[in-house]
Amino acid sequence: MSRHGYLFANIQEDLKAAFLEFIGTTFFILLGLGGIQAASAEDEMSSVTNRIDQVLYIATCMGFSLLVSAWLFFRDTGGLFNPNVSLGLVLVGVIQPVRFVLYCIAQLIGAIVGAALVYALTPGPLSVNTFIQKDINHAQAVFIEMFATSALVLAVLMLAAEKHQATPFAPIGIGLTLFSGHLFAAYYTGAAMNSARSFGPAVVTGFPFHHHWVYWVGPFLGSLLGAGLYTLIKQYVG
Repeated sequence: MSRHGYLFANIQEDLKAAFLEFIGTTFFILLGLGGIQAASAEDEMSSVTNRIDQVLYIATCMGFSLLVSAWLFFRDTGGLFNPNVSLGLVLVGVIQPVRFVLYCIAQLIGAIVGAALVYALTPGPLSVNTFIQKDINHAQAVFIEMFATSALVLAVLMLAAEKHQATPFAPIGIGLTLFSGHLFAAYYTGAAMNSARSFGPAVVTGFPFHHHWVYWVGPFLGSLLGAGLYTLIKQYVG
């Protein structure tokens, strides 16, 4: 079989998985960003702003949204909903390049649809874009996103890609990792940890922030770091 034929040998299964990944990503973004939109609306209506409560609310929304969505679609697609996690998986050979490309397309479109649904279903402007706080620079933002994303990628590789007795419960650990990442990064960068999560609302709102590139570079580096750490652990620890 030629290399071309080998790459597309499972195209029907890949297309089916990509479609389900689109549905799952839309569901994840709708629930997660819907919670953030609600938090923003409640914050505007309140005369007192508690940043800690807001960060906890946002972290809980995103963490539990990923936990629920991943658990629903885990058996069929792996429940990734994130191009950076998909990149980590293709780098270590868990998924093939064709499925990786289809997954990324499905995840980006799903993020746009999910953000558009939040915009259509809720009053007021869409308040779920990721942006950098004024007190940190672009380099700091990139590395915050890199380390937070690497933790998520490593969690997926260690808990879901590795097959063991706890694998069916992997969505719990992955959701909690996203929750933890938000506790660290939500205030500083919005804690994207996922280029699609930033891309969807940016498309819907017309890219209002000039530093959107941070949410591609940082998570991309996080994919490389997470996959690299996983490879080292497998090689030297077993």
